[in-house]
Amino acid sequence: MKNAGADIAPVALAGTRRASTLGDYLELTKPRLNLLVVVTSAGGFYLASPGGPSLAGIAAASIGTALVAGGAAVLNQVAERDTDALMDRTRSRPLPSDRVTAEDARWFGAALAAAGVLLLGTATTVLAALLALATIIIYLAIYTPLKRRSPLATLVGAVPGALPPLIGWTAARGTATAGGWALFAIVFLWQIPHFMAIAWMYRDDYRKARFPMLPVIEPEGRRTGRHAVLYALALIPVSLTPTLAGVSGVAYFWIALVLGVLLFGLAIRFWRLRSDAAARQLFFGTISYLPLIWAAMMFDH
Repeated sequence: MKNAGADIAPVALAGTRRASTLGDYLELTKPRLNLLVVVTSAGGFYLASPGGPSLAGIAAASIGTALVAGGAAVLNQVAERDTDALMDRTRSRPLPSDRVTAEDARWFGAALAAAGVLLLGTATTVLAALLALATIIIYLAIYTPLKRRSPLATLVGAVPGALPPLIGWTAARGTATAGGWALFAIVFLWQIPHFMAIAWMYRDDYRKARFPMLPVIEPEGRRTGRHAVLYALALIPVSLTPTLAGVSGVAYFWIALVLGVLLFGLAIRFWRLRSDAAARQLFFGTISYLPLIWAAMMFDH
C-alpha cells in the first residue's frame, strides 16, 4: 500500500519553505519600525483634516508611506549587508545570512518604493509623492553612505525619519503649512535621544562594523549624553507648537509638557550615568513618548 505520508510530507515541506521565504521578505521591510511610520503618517492626515478624514484618503496615505518606508529599508539593508554581517544584532537578517539574494532584495525594495510613490501621487497629492521621493533619496543617497563616515549621519537620518507625518499632512491638504512642520519638528527632535540610547546600547556592535557613532569615537559618552539632553530639552517647547498652530487644544498642551519633562529627566539620567541601564530606560521612554503624544494630539484635535 502506498504511504500517504510520503505524499503529504513534500507538500508540507514546500509550504513551510514558501512561508519562510515570505517571512524573510517581510522581515526586510522592518514591519515593527514601519508600524510607527504608518501611525505618524495616518496621524498627520487626520490632523490636517478639520472636517474629518476620508477613509480612502487616510488609507492611501498610510499604505503609500508604508510602501516607501519598507522599500527604503530593504534597499538600505542591501547597501549595508556587509556591515550587518559583522554585528551581532543584525547578522541573522535575511541578507547577511544568505536567505535572500542581494539582487532579489534590490528588485523587491525598488518595487515597493516605486509603488508607494505612485500610490501617493495618484491617490493623494503630488506634494506628498515628492516628499516620499525625497525620503528615499535622503535616506539612501545621503544617510546610508554618510553613516560609514561621520556621526552627523544621525542628524541627516532624522530628516527622512521625520517626513512621514508631513507626508500624511500634505496628502490631506496638498500644502505644508505650520501644523505639518510642527509634526515634522517633533519627530525630528525625538529621534536624537532615541538614537543616542540605541547607539550606546549597541556601541560594541557599531565598533565592530566601524560605524563612527558618537559612543564609538568618544567611548566616555559625554557627547552622546549631551546630545540626548539638548534635543530632549528642545523637544519640550517644540512639542507645544501644535496647540499654538491650532492643531490641538489646551489639554494636549499640558500632556505634551508633562511627557516632555519626563523624557528630559530620562535624558539627564543617561547623561549623568552613561550606563546600559540608563540608556535602556531612555530607549523605552522614547518609544513610549511618541505614541502617547500622538494619541493626545489626535484626541484633543
